[in-house]
Amino acid sequence: MVKTNTQNITIKNYKKTGIIAAIVLVVACLGIWAVASMRHEVTVNEAIAEVSNDAASGADMRMAVIRMDAVQMEANALKDLRTQKENYEKKLRDELTAEQKSLEKEKTEIEKSQDVLSQEALQRRVVDYQQRVAKLQRNLTERAQSVEESYQRALADIQDKHLDPVIEGIIAKKNLSLVIDGRFARTGKDVANLDITDEVIKALNKKVSSVKMATPKGF
Repeated sequence: MVKTNTQNITIKNYKKTGIIAAIVLVVACLGIWAVASMRHEVTVNEAIAEVSNDAASGADMRMAVIRMDAVQMEANALKDLRTQKENYEKKLRDELTAEQKSLEKEKTEIEKSQDVLSQEALQRRVVDYQQRVAKLQRNLTERAQSVEESYQRALADIQDKHLDPVIEGIIAKKNLSLVIDGRFARTGKDVANLDITDEVIKALNKKVSSVKMATPKGF
């Protein structure tokens, strides 16, 4: 009876060992396959194997170029927007200039008072001066960021509500298949009616002449 139990345990252990060995073998095979796969570099032809041969035909395409840098520089609404931004920036520069003069004066007074004030009083005045400088820097930085954020929001507003609809309308009217930003386009020779920048600017000027920036924080 004891022998039979021993045989059963031996058989079970053998079976268990065999299963584990099989699992180890499978894992090892998978590992070898993974390494082999990593070593296989996909060729360009293999990568594009499922890409179709279909492409737009030149005879069927109607193309145009828009020089977006020219639109930004010449469109009335965008020029007006830049002027608003520059006015806010000028206010910041004027305030900075005035504060710098005041700080320079205070610095000079601190230097003159070194032999008059006690060490403790002098230290307090120096700390106050440093805190004033740090506060000015934070204030100007935050307000400059606010000016930029307000400008960018107004710029996005012009694009979303005015420029994009104008371009889309011209695309539909001219039945264009493709419009390229002229800053990145390269053409071998002048092509009649290819550049529609002036038409975009004229249409945009007609649609909107100015967009007011939201007042930046701190103004």
